[in-house]
Amino acid sequence: MIVAGGGLIFVVGFMLVMLMLSLALTAFWIWMLVDCVRNRNIGSDEKVVWVVVIALLHFLGALIYFFAARHRRPPAQPQPVPQPA
Repeated sequence: MIVAGGGLIFVVGFMLVMLMLSLALTAFWIWMLVDCVRNRNIGSDEKVVWVVVIALLHFLGALIYFFAARHRRPPAQPQPVPQPA
């Protein structure tokens, strides 16, 4: 054995936590990549730049996109006020 005693349990647990974390980060990366491609609120040129940023910077690029461009929406249109009868 590489690790004596109860240390093996710690190593296996650590490896499982790292595996779950890497799967979660990869799922977030894919989600942001798909969201960027499907986002209608950004122009096509800007979309290409965001896809490249997300693809090259992986999790960091996805995180930057999440906070900088994902929630960008066009200005809200004023709703007509109902007239009293």
